[in-house]
Amino acid sequence: MQGSFTGLQTGIGQPLGILDGIPIAVKDNFNTAGIETTCASNMLKGYISPYNATVVQKLLDHGAVLLGKTNLDEFAMGSGSTDGVFGPVRNPWSYSKQYKEKSVPKSHSEEESDWVITGGSSGGSAAAVSSFTCFAALGSDTGGSTRNPAAHCGVVGLKPTYGLISRHGLIPLVNSMDVPGILTRCVDDAAVLLGSLAGHDPKDSTTIQDDFKPFELPNLTDVSKLSIGIPKEYHAPGLSSEILALWSKAADLFKNAGAKVVEVSLPHTRYSIVCYHVLCTAEVASNMARFDGLEYGHRSDMKDSTESMYAATRREGFNDVVRGRILSGNYFLLKQNYEKYFVKAQKVRRLIANDFVKVFRSGVDVLLTPTTLSDAAPYTEFIQEDNRTRSAQDDILTQAANMAGLPAINVPTALSERGLPVGLQFIGRSFQEKQLLTVAKWFEKQVQFPVIELEEVKRHDNGVFQHQKSASFS
Repeated sequence: MQGSFTGLQTGIGQPLGILDGIPIAVKDNFNTAGIETTCASNMLKGYISPYNATVVQKLLDHGAVLLGKTNLDEFAMGSGSTDGVFGPVRNPWSYSKQYKEKSVPKSHSEEESDWVITGGSSGGSAAAVSSFTCFAALGSDTGGSTRNPAAHCGVVGLKPTYGLISRHGLIPLVNSMDVPGILTRCVDDAAVLLGSLAGHDPKDSTTIQDDFKPFELPNLTDVSKLSIGIPKEYHAPGLSSEILALWSKAADLFKNAGAKVVEVSLPHTRYSIVCYHVLCTAEVASNMARFDGLEYGHRSDMKDSTESMYAATRREGFNDVVRGRILSGNYFLLKQNYEKYFVKAQKVRRLIANDFVKVFRSGVDVLLTPTTLSDAAPYTEFIQEDNRTRSAQDDILTQAANMAGLPAINVPTALSERGLPVGLQFIGRSFQEKQLLTVAKWFEKQVQFPVIELEEVKRHDNGVFQHQKSASFS
């Protein structure tokens, strides 16, 4: 187990909360009472929330120590964690022994600019967990924002079923798809955190009504009763040959262990990224309307009129990416376009969700897919393309789970030829997190993903972290 926190607690004569003393970081789009919440935007610079998000409050109630807030793309719009006002997040693997050994020796200046991105938008949270800064972190996941950086940073990234965890206090991007995400170094820890966070919240009407019973993951020894679906549509354009081979190898791993592995079809997948773009920008346009300079956040000094103050506030407060998405969304919501784009996209979303329902009804337990098209790109290469193009590419394998509201998890699987992490994604049935995580835990145990070897950590670890070798997936 990679630095699990379940064995870290020690009691001094009093009962402990499940997370007592565990350092946890929180993405900076969750409200934290008395602590600045900025969404990495000038629009919320200096904004201090009067209340905690429900998930933050639950962490504190269970004894967790809030280590700090983590960086992100502005308002969580992006897939690289490169577009926030605080600058880009660097992937800790850029400084790992594994990556440096595979890199061509360069001059100091070239080496300094050779770092790779974390993925996004929860890149700060993924980097914090990956670099041993904290044991777990909260992210958010609207189209893959927890699973994408988890894959690039070599950590576990769980997107729960929509409605299982409260969104109250998560600054909304797309209300119908947003879920708080969980980032940990192993699947067992993700289950512990899920048990602390899940359940009904009277402050969020979209949460489940029933109480959630925390569970401990069993050690699966027999996978012969499992049916694993391989969706053929996820062999997407741009999927690297390396990840394709890894995906195939993982399917063989299940097959050789006795599981039933079947190719399945999700025919409307090819429309999903376009459909996602329409629905995402439409809801963004609606949600961003609240930032007008009157109630909270940035307010321009423009005094000519209320309208000019509105315009100047939004021009100064939002970056180009956010403004671009607001413009797109408002276009789709125009009276003459509403039926043609927004309503049609809602209908396609239903077809995408139905595809998953049919596959799971056919007897498939869990779907196995890639999480990303490739390993992490160098920052200098990543910023050559605009945010919208990059997000469309990077969300292609992850956003369908958000549109269908299904649970999905990234499990770190192997290192690429460049010495960078690559993950695979498991998608489960709605509210069947226990089954999904049990399968993910079995897979995690088989692949033995290697621990990141950071020189600084290595010098001070005193043998706390065992540097495992990747056995079956090297």
